[in-house]
Amino acid sequence: MPLANVSWPDSLWAAMTPPGPDLPELIGTAEADVIVIGGGFTGLSTALHLREAGVDVAIVEAMEPGWGASGRNNGQVIPTLSRPDPDDVIARHGATGERFVALLRDSASTLFDVVRRYQIQAEQEQAGWVQPVHSPGRIKIAERRVRQWSKFGASVELLSRDQTRQMLGSDAWFGGFWNKTGGHINPLALSRGLARVVLDRGGRIYARTPAAGFERTGNRWVVKTDKGQISGRALIVATNAYTGEFSKSLMPAIAHEVMPVLSWQMATQPLSDDVRKSIIPGRQAMSDTHGELYFARYDARNRLVTGGAVIGPGNKAERLKLRVAERLRRLWPQIGQVNFDYVWNGYVGMTTDFLPRIHRLGPDAYGWTGCNGRAVALSIALGDELSKAVRGLPESSLALPFSDPVPIAAHGLLRRLAPLMLMVYRRRDAREIG
Repeated sequence: MPLANVSWPDSLWAAMTPPGPDLPELIGTAEADVIVIGGGFTGLSTALHLREAGVDVAIVEAMEPGWGASGRNNGQVIPTLSRPDPDDVIARHGATGERFVALLRDSASTLFDVVRRYQIQAEQEQAGWVQPVHSPGRIKIAERRVRQWSKFGASVELLSRDQTRQMLGSDAWFGGFWNKTGGHINPLALSRGLARVVLDRGGRIYARTPAAGFERTGNRWVVKTDKGQISGRALIVATNAYTGEFSKSLMPAIAHEVMPVLSWQMATQPLSDDVRKSIIPGRQAMSDTHGELYFARYDARNRLVTGGAVIGPGNKAERLKLRVAERLRRLWPQIGQVNFDYVWNGYVGMTTDFLPRIHRLGPDAYGWTGCNGRAVALSIALGDELSKAVRGLPESSLALPFSDPVPIAAHGLLRRLAPLMLMVYRRRDAREIG
């Protein structure tokens, strides 16, 4: 992949976000106390928290901050996992799981607090996140999640069908639940804003510098790139779904324990004021219980930012425009004619059980992957925890449920077959649950 001129996706975020800072490549040798591989949300948050603690840190980024999933996603700030609930996490990880649940509960507020504290202009709106249910029987999902999250002090509320209709401006759903701390942001603006804050506080970011691999030499970690290398006492690998995209030798065990799934995002033309006030009038972020997810939020210019999934040959973007436009008219008949100004995609790192994977990679070395579509809030919060880990805080105080990497068998074959899961999701979505 050519790196001299970074090519950005034709996304709403790339079109509307001011350019990021000018950054050097890593050429020759360098040193830092902590090396972070990856300049997305996790890497930038880790570096920011390390600089606030006075730790020398350098990020090695394959392209530019926010080029990967952190700058391509829908921008929903959601303080939950996609499927596992608190009891599932604690059953797997015990006391550490309880700390992780607390971190997750507060993760949206953590993100918005960071944005406010450092005056990052990221089109942030902490209007809440709503998960409506798409069949009567699935209200049990909302009831379970409200019950479990309430037990841990989350700001959640069960919604009746009437309340959901009023909140979303649609009769399509049968109730749901609302997390009041969630919301949405411009993810590329957040990435670039975090990068500026890291630089302003003395951190370093090397861009257009894919890490080819790393090794332990003596008591230091050495990260090698095409044009140089950097050594450090500690190491964070924060590359998530893009871990194997630039170098197959970077961390194959981590690259093969997640399935990079292409996620399509779309932005309509700006809606008129009258229509906008009738569709999600409170401007909450919304993503429902479909496996083939229905999701939407507004940007600062009143575009409805949504997306979908598609399989098979042909022009996928054009096929998606037709399919998602029909969906939006079905959900919100008042929207009228639907035209899309932007269609783009990026990878989401999926795990087999929808739980994230957090690893010790060696002495003072850590990494994580498996966002499962919930990386925005979680990555910012995990950055703080990873910074504590490399600073030597006791493991008993960390919200990091460690596990060993377990690669998915026949990963290459399953990656090619993964899009076919869409047909499975559609069948499941059409069935009622007991």
